[in-house]
Amino acid sequence: MKRRDFLRSVQAGVIVSVGAAIVRKLPMQPATAATPLSIQWLGHTCFRFSGGGQTVLVNPFRPLGCTANYRAPQVSTDLVLISSRLLDEGVVEGLPGRPRLLFEPGTYRTNGLEFQGIRTLHDRQNGFRFGVNVAWKWTQAGINLLHLGGIAAPITIEQRILMGQPDVLLIPVGGSAKAYTPEEAKAAVDSLQPKIVIPTHYLTAAANPDACDLQPVDDFLALMQGATIRSAGSDSLSVTAGSLPSAGPVVEVMTYRF
Repeated sequence: MKRRDFLRSVQAGVIVSVGAAIVRKLPMQPATAATPLSIQWLGHTCFRFSGGGQTVLVNPFRPLGCTANYRAPQVSTDLVLISSRLLDEGVVEGLPGRPRLLFEPGTYRTNGLEFQGIRTLHDRQNGFRFGVNVAWKWTQAGINLLHLGGIAAPITIEQRILMGQPDVLLIPVGGSAKAYTPEEAKAAVDSLQPKIVIPTHYLTAAANPDACDLQPVDDFLALMQGATIRSAGSDSLSVTAGSLPSAGPVVEVMTYRF
């Protein structure tokens, strides 16, 4: 499906945008310090967040090029957040059901959750090569989340104010022309001061080595002196507001499940 056809499908209601479907509301569960939030890694920068009665999917992709050996993340969700819309990024075709879709910067409220889409750049040439990247900020199950997508440019003062101090930060660390190098990611972590850091967008055993110019996560971890490094040992992690570390960062390294 071409991009213009995809947008027509969005407008027709195949994948429903917030502006087109404000009538459908799902029940919210009041969050407590013990309300669990499940974070599942589906490869590359794609994660599914389940908790508080809601499921949010960020950055579904098409297995192509660097991600050719990953599975297509065609999973059920209430809402889809997209950081960028390139050939292999922001692909919603094949998702089951009729999830709502957010893909532009701005402030949105849907299903009882408020989302802030923050405009950043997807390259180091002022966006001339890969355009805009949207960083997504929201609170779910009492956890303040910030997913930086494929950010490649330094965080400005204005962006830093909008981003605030996240409980959980998802940040690209593998470099390439479209995302942070380990050194750039470390600088962003130092600026944002999150409690938990989840690295994304790095070289894995599932990545296509012939099409990837990514660095392994170990290059980022080597820079995180003084941080607690933990291996989740799986593709999923459960977090509650009451279990957040009092001081950070704790770096949680997740394992892609083939």
